This record gives sequence, C-alpha cells and structure tokens, in this order.
Amino acid sequence: MFMNIKTSLFAIYLFLIGDSSALSNWTYTENPSIAVLIVLFSLLVVVYLMNLLIGLLNDAIEEDNNRVSYLMQKAEILAEIELFYLLPHQRRWQTWFPEVIHYYADFDKTRGEVQRLIKEGEWNTKEFTEMVNILLKKLEIEHNPIDNEAILEKLKSYDEKLEKLEELEKLKELEKLLKEICAKK
Repeated sequence: MFMNIKTSLFAIYLFLIGDSSALSNWTYTENPSIAVLIVLFSLLVVVYLMNLLIGLLNDAIEEDNNRVSYLMQKAEILAEIELFYLLPHQRRWQTWFPEVIHYYADFDKTRGEVQRLIKEGEWNTKEFTEMVNILLKKLEIEHNPIDNEAILEKLKSYDEKLEKLEELEKLKELEKLLKEICAKK
C-alpha cells in the first residue's frame, strides 16, 4: 500500500515535469479515473500557473506605478518649495537654478516618440520653433505641419460638423417660414 502511494506520487511528479510516460503503466481504457485525474491535474496546474503569472505581472506594474507616483509627488514638492519657501535672491542663484539643464535621451526612443506625437497630431510646433526645427533636423525627421495627416483628418471632421450646422440653420429658417405661413392662414 505504502509503496503504491510512493510510486503514484513519483508518477505525478514526473507528470508535473512533463514526462507522461510515467503513467504509461496503466491503460486509460481500463482505468478511466486516471484519464480524469490527468485532465483535472492539467487544468489545475494551468490555472495555478496563470494566477502566478498574473500576480507577478501585477507586482511589476504596481512597482512602475509606484515609481511614477513617487516622481510626480517629488516634482510637486520641489515646485512648492521653489515657489513658497525660497527668498527672491535664492531663486536667482545659478548653482541652484542653472540657465541650461543637460539631459540625455536615447536617440531611437526620442525619434520614435516624436514620430508618434506627429502621427497622432499632438506635436506642438507653436512654441520654441527654432529648437523644434533643430531637434527634427538632428533626429532626421521630415515634418511639414501643413501635411500632417492627423491635423487634416481633424479639419475634415470639423468641415463635416460645419456642414451639419449649416444644414441645421437652413432647417431652422424653413421652420420659421412654415410658422409664418401657418400664422397668415
């Protein structure tokens, strides 16, 4: 009896690591309970492993969210200190507030992000036009704000809305005329 339990546990362990030959001693036609147990075992292991994977992904996402919220809170606190707790002569100190801040950005990531912003129509060229042109030239991106597809699509949707408004105005005028005709009778 004890030996039988030991061999069956060993067979389950082998089945767990992917060796299904451990259960080949029993035929499924003579022992349908083994087939049922194999299916149940497989389903339970899959559900358990998926829950484990979801938990690990959730932890990773939560860690990123914690980092972002930490940085946002840090920026808010620094802005509050600079605005409310520093004297005017302290705000002019070049060592604390330099004219230029050097920032390293990965070329490929920056280029991809700028292209995404241009594609979605969120690229703002109204401010710092010289700097924007220099950045586009360095990133080797050809950008003509007039030919931007996202902006053209927005303009088309605005044109459609304007046409609908004009139709509504015409309908209102017709309604007024109809009321006037009905009032005269």
